[in-house]
Amino acid sequence: MKAMILAAGRGTRMAPLTDNCPKPLLPLAGKALIVHHIEKLVAAGITGLVINHAWRGHMLEQQLGDGSDFGAQIQYSPEASALETGGGILQALPLLTATGQEPFLLVNGDVWTDWDYRQALQVSLANDLAHLWLVDNPEHNPAGDFALRDGRVLSGGNIHHDRLTFSGLSVLRPQLFDAQEAGAFPLAPLLRRAMDAGRVGGTHLRQRWVDVGTPQRLAELDDYLRTTAL
Repeated sequence: MKAMILAAGRGTRMAPLTDNCPKPLLPLAGKALIVHHIEKLVAAGITGLVINHAWRGHMLEQQLGDGSDFGAQIQYSPEASALETGGGILQALPLLTATGQEPFLLVNGDVWTDWDYRQALQVSLANDLAHLWLVDNPEHNPAGDFALRDGRVLSGGNIHHDRLTFSGLSVLRPQLFDAQEAGAFPLAPLLRRAMDAGRVGGTHLRQRWVDVGTPQRLAELDDYLRTTAL
């Protein structure tokens, strides 16, 4: 299984830290945020990585190189302008799958977790198009995103079940993007369509998880990681 790390966002909420630096390269406990992902993926045995980029993407390529310093093989999917999550994945599919059939792990580059990435290798999609990991709703997303019931992810609507927040970690089939045309488009509508067809499984991720979306959350996580390492 290959993995794609989403790294093309402008990171406007992180300004001014991201004015001259792509968000994935912001330092966190002595290393770039994206390096935390790369090291955990390699430790899980997932070494074939694809990274998309747009804002100051050349800095990512310069710092990470071909991935050999981390024991990985990194390929890049540059975007002239950000294609949003769905469009970025569609453009990168030829790098992620040789036959157009193999599932891949998708990692949102601006989250951090101590979740074991090896769990992604244990997922059996069967007839599903996706498997999502959902977390308890953080303060900045109290309403949640999707409902989870008996291992199935539900899109919402009139569902009277507790809603959870999408962690940004998922295993996807390339077929999720069938009939999509190249260009910028979000991922969520494709996931909701698959949910409504009963083809999305899910797991409640209970490990520590942080959406590193603001300078304050970055600073708090940095302090936590430095403290726990002592």
